[in-house]
Amino acid sequence: MGAGLFWGAFLLLLGVALIIKVVFNVDFPVFKVLVGIFLVLIGLKVLFGRSFISERHFKPEETIFNERVYENPESGKEYTVLFAKGVYDFTNVDLERGSFHAKISTVFGGTQIIIPRDKPVRIQADAVFAGAELPDGNSAVFGTTIYESDSWRADTAHIDIKVDVVFGGVQVIRR
Repeated sequence: MGAGLFWGAFLLLLGVALIIKVVFNVDFPVFKVLVGIFLVLIGLKVLFGRSFISERHFKPEETIFNERVYENPESGKEYTVLFAKGVYDFTNVDLERGSFHAKISTVFGGTQIIIPRDKPVRIQADAVFAGAELPDGNSAVFGTTIYESDSWRADTAHIDIKVDVVFGGVQVIRR
């Protein structure tokens, strides 16, 4: 079950519940019940330390209701952190094959990105009601901020990371 399937099913159920409420005049607190179910699932996850949604339904790039460390992220991939924590270590990226591109989206979660000190890096962080802390001290709460390492040049091989964060937090650390 990918993130698209999860949210699609959620919105479908919400729509059906609202139609039943309006058409059949059933006084049912749809939003309160959905929030209650969601909070119960989060509570069970905290108590038992595992998700009741099987991880085999998610793509390897998706971290949902879990915690995952990516020691060697792949170029060209889009990573998702949803109600979870993701750690991405880019220190072993090989730039001999050309520039490295990745996208990391964080929604209601936390992400830590580790970048190398000795390689050219460019990070564009877009935040909405969130926090994105970059190594140069800049941060974004609502809007866009860009970090470019001292060795970054557009015409040389570099690490390019696009970060989107909504209601979450992203921290970029140089090592």
